[in-house]
Amino acid sequence: MAELTTLARPYAKAAFKFALENSQLDQWSSNLGVAAQVLADEQAAEFVSAPQLTADQKAQLIIEVCGDSVTEGAKNFFSVLSANDRLALLPVISTLFEQYKAEQEQSIDVDITSAFDLASDEQQKLAQALSQKFNREIKVSTETDNSLIGGVVIRSGDMVIDGSVAGRLKKLAEAINS
Repeated sequence: MAELTTLARPYAKAAFKFALENSQLDQWSSNLGVAAQVLADEQAAEFVSAPQLTADQKAQLIIEVCGDSVTEGAKNFFSVLSANDRLALLPVISTLFEQYKAEQEQSIDVDITSAFDLASDEQQKLAQALSQKFNREIKVSTETDNSLIGGVVIRSGDMVIDGSVAGRLKKLAEAINS
């Protein structure tokens, strides 16, 4: 995975810079996201890796699937990726682009898993506390997991804050056994 990220990074940076300069971050985000979803499909991935197809045919597939919202810049970007045999990097490029976009917008996506459904005011309080901690706008998504017994687990990227009863019991068990 690290190799794919290394290969994808210059393309993602170039796409981000172009989108930022042209005030098209949301459009590019959408185009790259759809293209990444297309390549997540096994048949589409096989199609774009088929040696009998030209680079233009492969790029045209991505452009057609993305629909009418594809900007001219994105069309050219897909063509460049195809010409350099880098279409398979689109999912990684899309992920990196979203990271750059979140950094630019000073926002962060946070997943909150709780033992019980959180009321909207509880979600807002958590979002405010996290916003102060990270000094960023927080975009919250929640889910419920009864196995936590109580409390919450907060995930953002590679950071995890485990405030669940199950997590605390696990830590206690590890402390007793060591």
